Amino acid sequence: MKKQHKKIDEVDKEAEEKIIADSDLPTEEVDLSVDEAENGELGFEKQAEKNLEGWKRTQADFENYKRMQLESQKDLIKYATQNIILQIIPVLDNFQMSTEHIPQDQKDGGWVTGIMYIQKQLEGVLVENGIEEITPKVGDNFDPVFHEAIADKACGCDHCDCEKEKKQEKFKNKIKTVMMKGYKIGDKVIRPARVVAE
Repeated sequence: MKKQHKKIDEVDKEAEEKIIADSDLPTEEVDLSVDEAENGELGFEKQAEKNLEGWKRTQADFENYKRMQLESQKDLIKYATQNIILQIIPVLDNFQMSTEHIPQDQKDGGWVTGIMYIQKQLEGVLVENGIEEITPKVGDNFDPVFHEAIADKACGCDHCDCEKEKKQEKFKNKIKTVMMKGYKIGDKVIRPARVVAE
């Protein structure tokens, strides 16, 4: 019985050696020292730190993207109202011109109070939508960014090309009369103030 056990053990050992020889596995036993194990752990820690840094960078990029999208959306909403505002402004101009020409004896009438209230409501709508008035004063310097010259009294007519050199000498870039208020959204002028310059 013992001889049979021995033969089986020898056969098993031979089979094991044949399997090892046929495979690509190293025949030596792997013996990791403490230093090698620690180096492996350090490698994992470095990789973990690298992954964490990448994740933080991605998170920061995403936060920046969200902030830019929010600002872009605010700008889009702000400037999308511009078309409606440009349609309301002439109505407000007409209200302002009509209230400037009310006869003195009717200024305290009920209908005048109603019209003035409607005018204030329209002005309130503009303010609520971030629209600011451009209201130059007589004597202010003419600024082509905020003002549109509709007539130049230096030469005496509204649309001539006569004597450009004399006209330029007399032209002082001062506002003589304000014809209409201008309007802007933030820094963007949506309608310049219409003025007469001298």
